Amino acid sequence: MDADVTDSAGPPSDPDRPAEDKPQDRSRDRSREESGRPEDEAPGGTTSEGPSPEGPAPEDGAPQDGPPQDDAPQEEGPAAPEADEAAAETGEGDSTEGGPAESGPKAGSESGPEAAAGADGVQTWADRPKAGIAAARKSHWLRWTALAASFLVLVAAGVGWWMYQKLDGNITTDTSAAAELKTYEKERPTPVVMDAQNILLIGSDSRAGDNRKYGRDDGGSQRSDTTILLHLAADRKSATAVSIPRDLMVEIPSCSTGDDKKSREQFTQFNTAFELGGTACTIRTVERMTGIRVDHHMVVDFNGFKDMVDAVDGVEICLKEPIDDKDAHLELPAGRQTLTGEEALGYVRARKSLGNGSDTERMERQQQFLGALVNKMQSNGVLLNPTRLYPVLDAATKSLTTDPGLDSLRDLYDLVRGMRDVPTEQVQFLTVPRQPYRNNPNRDELVEPDAGDLFKQLREDKPVAVVPADELEEAERDKESGQDGKPDDAGSESPTPTPTYSGSSAADDLCKQ
Repeated sequence: MDADVTDSAGPPSDPDRPAEDKPQDRSRDRSREESGRPEDEAPGGTTSEGPSPEGPAPEDGAPQDGPPQDDAPQEEGPAAPEADEAAAETGEGDSTEGGPAESGPKAGSESGPEAAAGADGVQTWADRPKAGIAAARKSHWLRWTALAASFLVLVAAGVGWWMYQKLDGNITTDTSAAAELKTYEKERPTPVVMDAQNILLIGSDSRAGDNRKYGRDDGGSQRSDTTILLHLAADRKSATAVSIPRDLMVEIPSCSTGDDKKSREQFTQFNTAFELGGTACTIRTVERMTGIRVDHHMVVDFNGFKDMVDAVDGVEICLKEPIDDKDAHLELPAGRQTLTGEEALGYVRARKSLGNGSDTERMERQQQFLGALVNKMQSNGVLLNPTRLYPVLDAATKSLTTDPGLDSLRDLYDLVRGMRDVPTEQVQFLTVPRQPYRNNPNRDELVEPDAGDLFKQLREDKPVAVVPADELEEAERDKESGQDGKPDDAGSESPTPTPTYSGSSAADDLCKQ
């Protein structure tokens, strides 16, 4: 009896035993052992995941299933509410059909707050592994994406730096010209408009090296086949390119020669300055003639020019007559066509087989071609597209010699950026007003006061206008005959008209002339 009482009442308090181990649980286990049923099988063959109470509560007067109870008094009354409360808290309730257990969670279902949350669409315990895997995959993907993006940025930065260094290294700096110009600083003109830029562009006619096939090599001597004074307005809304004929008779100052000697001051044709004293002597000659301070200079040889044309996929021109010039290595049919770099070089150099064979017509042809080249670069977005601009810069810098102020890619980029927004109709080309030299018709001399007026306009950064030669000649004839369409007594004074010269603009269509 004592043993029964002890079993009924439960063991004495054990500090290692959880408080939730209630006496009724012990009684339920003993009942299963006596009945020989498995722990997971409820009466009637119904299984349960957890410990089950003694079965459904029988109706009044109904016989109870299960083994007979001991005669000893059982103190289960007080413990039952505690067991039910614990079962409700832990989800270990009755799983059989019928009876009070029907009001609790059914067997095999999740219990507790998580089960209820799952029914409402909130993440359940069963969903937690899937969510964890998805989050891990997402985090893994984000890490790899960030790593790939960082790698691409580093590669792009490396390629960009390599391209910058390559282009920057292509440029040759003319330090000797800068040193000589510094020596003659006192005699040079003073800039009038600080933000305006005047750049002297020199096309080298050297027959040395790769240029040997274009003519006889006189020991690698250089000639200024083409010289253009480019004036960029301070507001960068216009650009005026003035060609200086190579046969123009001018005063050339005493210049340092290549053998550490000095040439004498002389009145001779313009391109002699470049042959005697190189770039510095040419700059000093231009400054003396025009009174315009030359801020920078560039020297480009034949290969640089033709490579630039190839870099923009050729330039379109129109020919009224076919060309067959063996000296220029050029044979072209009449009509509209796109010239490659080699063809373009022959076209701008050809002289004897085109027109009257004069240098005047060749300069006009050069101006028109340069205008078409500028138009091609602007209309095709070359100046705004780094991918398309790089080949152009690479071709230009390979054969480019500049002063220290333009000998870096950043300096050239700033120059190009300042020109890219200039409207094509405001990119103008003209030749200094000149006429046949009175002592030698095969040479040229300046026409005054027209030439002086042009130089004054550029020096003071004032506008000039250009029109085709035939239109200018017609306007002058009308003015001389008094048929300008204006009354003689115009009344109030009109503002000073913009000087107009024979020339062209980059917007002109060569096929419509």
